[in-house]
Amino acid sequence: MSGWQNRVDNLLYSGESVVESVDFDTGSVVVTSHRVLAFDPDGDGPVFQQVDRPNVTGVSTGAQSEQGLLGRAIKTFAVGVVLVGVGLVVDFGSIVGGVDLGGQSSQELGFGGIMGTLQRFLGVISQLDYLLRVFGALAVFLSAVFFGVYWLTRDRTLVIEVAGGDDIHVPRPSEDASDYADRLEQLIAPRPADEDAAEPPQDPLGES
Repeated sequence: MSGWQNRVDNLLYSGESVVESVDFDTGSVVVTSHRVLAFDPDGDGPVFQQVDRPNVTGVSTGAQSEQGLLGRAIKTFAVGVVLVGVGLVVDFGSIVGGVDLGGQSSQELGFGGIMGTLQRFLGVISQLDYLLRVFGALAVFLSAVFFGVYWLTRDRTLVIEVAGGDDIHVPRPSEDASDYADRLEQLIAPRPADEDAAEPPQDPLGES
């Protein structure tokens, strides 16, 4: 460990003290009387992040990858399923099939060119269910590619869950990650000593 991880005392507010420091392979989390300080010197994001202890809702194991990659995979999969579903349920051929706009009467009235264009358009519509199934299948395949890239490139992390804000990710220990998460959660949660310290001092004379 180097840098600010060894100089936590310089980051403390007046009256703040260190409760415990939990070190991982490449980072660390320091729980103080007021805050949670997370250090990730080898990560792609900020080296140092902090959050007030009351805003921490829990600690869990998770993963982090390219921004939005997992969400993109889920959305693409949902679009693909909808397209395939519509293509299987709706038979556009039965709706517009058999319609002939290029008859002799249209030619005689001078609408042959327009009607021919409409006829070709109806021909495309009649194949729309097939096209929906094809594009839906392609979307499902693309979502599988997105998910595969996410799975291969993700970084396993411990997640400090922050209420109303962005969660803090720190590198997950190679072993016993759940034990580390439980330990941090116990350290961050309020303890009887913290609750006693938060109570206002009592008037020794009993006056209000």
